Amino acid sequence: MSKTIFEQIAAGDIPANIVYEDEVCIAFTDAFPLSKGHTLVVPRKPVENIYDLDEETGAHLMKTITNVANAIRDAFSPDGLNVVQNNGSYASQSVFHIHFHLIPRYKDGYDGFGYQWEQDPNERTDAEKSEIENTIRTHLNA
Repeated sequence: MSKTIFEQIAAGDIPANIVYEDEVCIAFTDAFPLSKGHTLVVPRKPVENIYDLDEETGAHLMKTITNVANAIRDAFSPDGLNVVQNNGSYASQSVFHIHFHLIPRYKDGYDGFGYQWEQDPNERTDAEKSEIENTIRTHLNA
C-alpha cells in the first residue's frame, strides 16, 4: 500500500515548510496556498477522514490547530481565519488522509478562498427539526 503525500511529508521523504511537529502530528504551509500563511495540520498516522479519527488524536489535533492559528494571527494579523476539513471526494477531499486547512483571510490582499454559505432552501417544520435532532442523538456514541 502506497503512502499518502502527507505520510511522506511526515516521514521526511518529501520536503515541506514545517512550522510545528511532535510525535502525533505535523503542521506545514500549503504547497499551493490560498492566502499568505495557509497551513495544514495533519496527524502522522494514516487516518482517512473524520469518521475514522480516534478521540485522543482528534483532541491533540485541535490543540495544535489552536496553537498554529494563534501563531498565524500573531505573525500576519489576518482579518479572519477559516479552519476547513473535508471528508470524501464529494466534499472536495483530494488527499485521503485527514487534514485541517488553516486559511487566513485578508480584506486588503489576495484571498483565493471564495468561501460562501447558502441556506438550505427546504424549510422544515418544528416536527421535522425535532425528528432530525432525535435521529442524530440516537446515533451518538456516548
